[in-house]
Amino acid sequence: MKKISVIIFVLIVCFSCTDKEKIVQKVEPKQEVAAINKVLNSWHLDAAETNFENYFEAMSSKSVFVGTDAAEVWDVQEFKAFSKPYFDKGTAWDFKAVDRNVYLNSDGKIAWFDELLDTWMGVCRGSGVLKKTNETWKIEHYVLSLTVPNDNIQEVMKVNKVKDSLFLKNYKN
Repeated sequence: MKKISVIIFVLIVCFSCTDKEKIVQKVEPKQEVAAINKVLNSWHLDAAETNFENYFEAMSSKSVFVGTDAAEVWDVQEFKAFSKPYFDKGTAWDFKAVDRNVYLNSDGKIAWFDELLDTWMGVCRGSGVLKKTNETWKIEHYVLSLTVPNDNIQEVMKVNKVKDSLFLKNYKN
């Protein structure tokens, strides 16, 4: 009986002292960034080629899309409903990443990014968050923004002044 107790004790000590990094699969940042870039590039291409199912497959069931209009904050179901007519007509959007920065958290399960995009609106900025689940990266949150040169901000503010005040008035009520 003492031998069995000693063996069990030794096994418990061995397993409790094992370096957890040896148990947890190590994250290879270059591979993860490449996988994330593939997801995002395919996602943009699926919009350009109006591949509705593939486009939305890249997004999680809890995904949020924030558009350029102040009123555009959609969960994935609302965004599907908004987007469907464009995809059906074969006229969705065509965004091409010009530059992208990708960052990973320490366990390699969450990534965030910012990207410059060449779009029909001119240069835009996209940013967002992806989550890795079951070895698959899914877009959890995406924000599309127009870029405004600093020299032109006063002009843009004048153009937006009336609509912004109406939006805020309605939003607050």
